Amino acid sequence: MRSSLQSYRKVSLDTEISVASPHRIIQLMFAGALQRLAQVRYAMEQKDIANKGIYIGKAIGIIIGLNNSLNMDEGGQIARNLSELYDFMLRKITEANINNDVKAIDDVCEILRTIKEGWDSIPADKHNISAHSEAG
Repeated sequence: MRSSLQSYRKVSLDTEISVASPHRIIQLMFAGALQRLAQVRYAMEQKDIANKGIYIGKAIGIIIGLNNSLNMDEGGQIARNLSELYDFMLRKITEANINNDVKAIDDVCEILRTIKEGWDSIPADKHNISAHSEAG
């Protein structure tokens, strides 16, 4: 049952991504990073080293994807600031991994939530004008 549910969720997410706008894909990436970081936090609390490593790897991959999606040519100072924040988050996650530091994970989540709230508040008619590129 559990594997069927996971398969359904993956197909559902794959379907959503295939029809999603670039703006929506970035929203999904933010949500995915936050979910992975929550799983990292739980694994740390449970002293589950294997899953901590898996979820840290996934969170890092998503944040790298967000950083790589920045449009540095058209995004100007906002894109540069976001890139610096993503780099900071990656360093914090690495330190959190080494030190089993739940507070550092919470700090990264707070930053990500703030960026996500800003992204979510972009009006629909402005979705094509942003620091993140249209390629996602």
